[in-house]
Amino acid sequence: MKLQAKIGDETSAVSVKEEGNRLFAEIDGRKYGLEAVRPETGQVSLRFDDGRKIEARVELDAEGRCVVWIDGRSIEVELADPKKLRGSNTSNADTAGVADIKTAMPGKVVRLIAAVGDTVEKGDGVIVVEAMKMQNEIRSPKNGTVSSVRVAEGDTVKAGQILLSIE
Repeated sequence: MKLQAKIGDETSAVSVKEEGNRLFAEIDGRKYGLEAVRPETGQVSLRFDDGRKIEARVELDAEGRCVVWIDGRSIEVELADPKKLRGSNTSNADTAGVADIKTAMPGKVVRLIAAVGDTVEKGDGVIVVEAMKMQNEIRSPKNGTVSSVRVAEGDTVKAGQILLSIE
């Protein structure tokens, strides 16, 4: 899987390949081998081939931004695939119209938090998608009502696929 990761003003090319319980990542030409273990939703333990260990907490929002917490420090990472398929571009909580909630990367629907007819506020969790062995709660980009749900728990989804809509 190839992505672009933006932290602040820096953008990096990221490629991730999964083989069994091992992950192989390449970031701007630097290669890393590691094992990722997810002890609970949103948490990941990374053990690199060079012996380094990192404990992190990860949250993913509807715009494809991740907030990663490491050693009490937060880092906001914006993920995008090369085709620019990402979550809804809506950022204003009171924006009129429909906001389609899309996946930032391929994965599996683990849990539907919101159902058709539910009222949600900007920032409320609406669905949980597992990608790269991490469960990511996708949050509503606006205030509104869930108008459609296009997936079910257990479904495999593609990057950019519409999961649900909020009006």
